[in-house]
Amino acid sequence: MFMKSERFYDAIYAWKDYAREAGLLRALIARHKLSPGSTLLDVACGTGGHIPYLRDAFTIEGLDLDPAMIAIAQARYPGTRFHHGNMIDFDLGRRFDAVVCLFSSIGYTRTADRLEQAVATMARHVLPGGVLAIEPFFEPSAWTQGDRPNANFVDQPDLKIARMIRWRVEDSVAAADFHYLVATSEGIEHFSERHELGLFTDEEIRQAFKSSGLTLIHDAEGLMGRGLYLGVRPL
Repeated sequence: MFMKSERFYDAIYAWKDYAREAGLLRALIARHKLSPGSTLLDVACGTGGHIPYLRDAFTIEGLDLDPAMIAIAQARYPGTRFHHGNMIDFDLGRRFDAVVCLFSSIGYTRTADRLEQAVATMARHVLPGGVLAIEPFFEPSAWTQGDRPNANFVDQPDLKIARMIRWRVEDSVAAADFHYLVATSEGIEHFSERHELGLFTDEEIRQAFKSSGLTLIHDAEGLMGRGLYLGVRPL
C-alpha cells in the first residue's frame, strides 16, 4: 500500500475533484439518513481530501491504517480527531450517523471474507437510522487494464514524479508494483510499493451489506463513476 509515497499522495491525485464528490456524498446521505445527528467517520481517510468539503455539515473523525497518512491529515486539520486502525477489525467504542469508505479503499480487503468482515465492522459503528457508504473498486467484468502499462505524471516547479504501473489479475485480485521516480530539490529517488486490490462482484458486496443487517441502496454512478453502495441501519 502507500507505505513510501504518502508525502506525494496529494500531488499524484491532484486530479480528484474532492469538492464535487463531497457535494454528491452529502446529498446522498441527506436523502437516506434517518438518524438526527451529524457525526461522520471517514474510514481509510488518507490525507483527508474530502474533510474540508464535509466539515460544515458533519462533525468528522478519520481512521486510517497508515500512520504517515494520519500525520499529514492531522497536521492539515488539527481540530479533527484521527484514529489508527484497520478497516477489517477496528473498534472505536461508539457509533456515528454516517460512516464512509471512499476512493475504492475497500478493494484493499482483497478477499470476499475480509470484505464481509470490513463491512460488518463499519456497520457496527453506524447508529440506528445512520448510513454506511462504500465506494467500490471494479468488478471483474469491468476490469479493462489487462496487461497494459499505466502511468501518472506530476509536473510542478519543485516536484516531478513519474509513476509506472503494470497490473496483473489472479484469483480476482488485481496486483501491481507501483514504481516511482521522484525528483525534488534534494535529488532524485526511485522506490516501489506493492498494491493488491480485490475485484469484488456486485453480488459479493450486496451479500456483505445483507449480512451486516443494513438496508442496501445502490447508486450506479456514485461519486466518480464507480458506483456507491449505501446501507441504512433500521431504526
